[in-house]
Amino acid sequence: MKLERLKAWLVHIFTASGVITVFMALIAAAENDFRAAMLWLIAAQLIDGVDGTLARRYKVQEVLPNVSGKSIDFVIDFCGYAVVPAFIIYQAPLMQEWIDLFMALLIVFTSAIYYGRTGMITDDYYFKGFPVMWNMAAFYFIFIFNFPATLNAILLFLLALMQFLPIKFAYPSMTIRWRPFTLIFTAILLVSMTGLLIFYPDYPGFLYWGPIVSLVYFAFFGFAATFIHEEDF
Repeated sequence: MKLERLKAWLVHIFTASGVITVFMALIAAAENDFRAAMLWLIAAQLIDGVDGTLARRYKVQEVLPNVSGKSIDFVIDFCGYAVVPAFIIYQAPLMQEWIDLFMALLIVFTSAIYYGRTGMITDDYYFKGFPVMWNMAAFYFIFIFNFPATLNAILLFLLALMQFLPIKFAYPSMTIRWRPFTLIFTAILLVSMTGLLIFYPDYPGFLYWGPIVSLVYFAFFGFAATFIHEEDF
């Protein structure tokens, strides 16, 4: 029993370690080192992607019923997927000065409301509306696209609006539809992102296309999941 409790505590400690990577991302962003900030956020995302599996494997909720791993996870997720990415977007030279603050505030405000919705994940394991993945938005706008300031502001505003539209997005670890392809493109995205950031700005050209191809896949997936019945495609 003591060993089971130790394993459960280690899982909670692993989950909580995500807040360290998120805080390191905040420090890097404050120093305008957006490359390091994104690498720290990727580390946080990897922790977030693994801890749930570990929690189920070691029956953490049953062994430590008085400690909520989900609550720990929610706090870290909101910081890592909303607050710190919003600060990165604010710090990066993506928009005019007064607009960048407005967009950062809009991101954290709409994300807080999104997190409070009980239906943010559908019964068939899709995200309903654009999920709070502003870390990905920050990555694409800073490292992949080179849009003018006005277009950046428009697209970010539309993403904030899409959080409340009845559009389905893939939940890579849970959504059953096309799951093998979703996992493959998720892996392609994370590997190519990491490689691009490590070698930035002198990265091999093929690393640029990993995020592009993955974005096209997830955009098409969202369209198919929202408008095309599974039996029709």
